[in-house]
Amino acid sequence: MEENSHEEIISLVNSIFDVNNFEKTQFALEFRINDLEFKSKFEELARKLENLGFVCKLEKMDDGKYIIVQKFAAKKQRKWMSTAWTPRILFAVVISFVMIDGYYRTSGTNSIVEIGDPLEMAAIYTLSLLGILGIHELGHIIAAKAHGLKTTWPYFIPGLPVIGIPTFGAFIQSKGLTINREILFDVAIAGPIAGLVIAVIVSIYGAYTAPILEPEIAAGLFEESRLIEWNQGEPLLMTASLALFGKGGTGYEVIMTPVMFAAWIGFLITFLNLLPAWQLDGGHMARTLLGPKLHRYATYGSMAILVLLNYWLMAILILVMSSRNPSATPLDDISPLSRNRKIAYIGIIGLAILCAPLPSDFSLNFLSDFLP
Repeated sequence: MEENSHEEIISLVNSIFDVNNFEKTQFALEFRINDLEFKSKFEELARKLENLGFVCKLEKMDDGKYIIVQKFAAKKQRKWMSTAWTPRILFAVVISFVMIDGYYRTSGTNSIVEIGDPLEMAAIYTLSLLGILGIHELGHIIAAKAHGLKTTWPYFIPGLPVIGIPTFGAFIQSKGLTINREILFDVAIAGPIAGLVIAVIVSIYGAYTAPILEPEIAAGLFEESRLIEWNQGEPLLMTASLALFGKGGTGYEVIMTPVMFAAWIGFLITFLNLLPAWQLDGGHMARTLLGPKLHRYATYGSMAILVLLNYWLMAILILVMSSRNPSATPLDDISPLSRNRKIAYIGIIGLAILCAPLPSDFSLNFLSDFLP
């Protein structure tokens, strides 16, 4: 640290906090503080230091609370992510993949029952799926901006159209520092909630427009292998959407139209994001509530849940990624989460269950206890 910056930082910290001890090390300035109310003060200090090119961290030690100030070392961003064209190109690729996937799925459905022009249905499918993902990321961006954080544009991840799912979701990167647990929680929760609202709307519309087949016709199509049984699990929210229009558990076969498939992907991505694992949105929320040790156990528990649901690949991916990159740590990891946010997390657990791709029989039996 440069000598001419020491005095400015020392003066700044002393103007905000009640400092009773100061020590200068080779790479940092350490201040022991007496303040009992320090959360808002630390947030003010962190923002001012960030503007000066420094970063501070709040740590609790045996002899009290310390603020440690160091020169800010910005992470070197990968070259391909630093250009403004990268998110645009990825978005164009994902739109193409989703359109191709929608056209293929509509053509396949039309061979059984006519649902519309493949190109038009592909456009509706694309709007539905990217609407869910886009609003999800927009929720993160709005929450980040509300807390004074700058973010990148969303990076949409191309998938495997026709043979799988056409996109694996999207992500944004924060350009600022996560100061405390509440900021980390708010930014994390905003995305899944916003995306889920759109997923529910898409699911209701999909359930309303989804055609159904008589049991005898469906049986013949199954024998001819023109109709394949859906065995990827069904979220309770999707089952409820079908039941809303009398299409759940009636003995009729409901066709998985492209719009219904878009809703299913939306529920799946929301469920995965709400798991209390690694650096997923739910992982960030769990980290703020549970701390690093219990969050690690929650990550293992999430992997076990994915294995039980037969999503082995995602479980392995979380295992690999969590071993390489630790969970996010706010600068102030001492200030507890507010009571309202703790209550909100209980709701998040409930939403994760409602979005989980459960076996169809379980979903139907569960809802039959609540629906007339």
